[in-house]
Amino acid sequence: MDIKDITTNVLPRKLITAAMAGSLFAILMGLVMPSPFGDEINSIKDYLWAFIMVTPVYLIYSFPVIFIYGTITSLISDLLAKLIARGKLRRIERWIAAAFHLLFGSILLWISLFASIVYFAVDRFLMKKRDNYRWVNTLQSLAIPLLVWTLFMGMIWLVDFMQNGKDFLV
Repeated sequence: MDIKDITTNVLPRKLITAAMAGSLFAILMGLVMPSPFGDEINSIKDYLWAFIMVTPVYLIYSFPVIFIYGTITSLISDLLAKLIARGKLRRIERWIAAAFHLLFGSILLWISLFASIVYFAVDRFLMKKRDNYRWVNTLQSLAIPLLVWTLFMGMIWLVDFMQNGKDFLV
């Protein structure tokens, strides 16, 4: 793998992966841990409201880390796996890459480990789906986290408007 291959094929896929994995991670974390500060959830309504409220927070704090740290460490993981798995070990390259993703993902224990698993799964899915991605696809993929954030913030605003609409009207 040379520099040209990395900049034209691998890096755009990794950045698309980061956009998708960052959004998916925030949604999954909102579903798994809708109340990160220990607030009591007594009903489905409370659970859904907590999920809607916390998902944009997870997205804002986790997306930049996944986008920068996740992309860099994923590139390193794949390069190291390719170097180690030369010759007869070629068929276990994906397992070596998975091990390096888990190693780099264990920096913040289970939260970052979960993020690295999501990143690795999305990256392998995109790798199987298509061989090369262009930079225009990378720029388009950045709309995914923006749309997720806008959707959840729109739901929060809509609920707030419905509950306190008389305060907004003149």
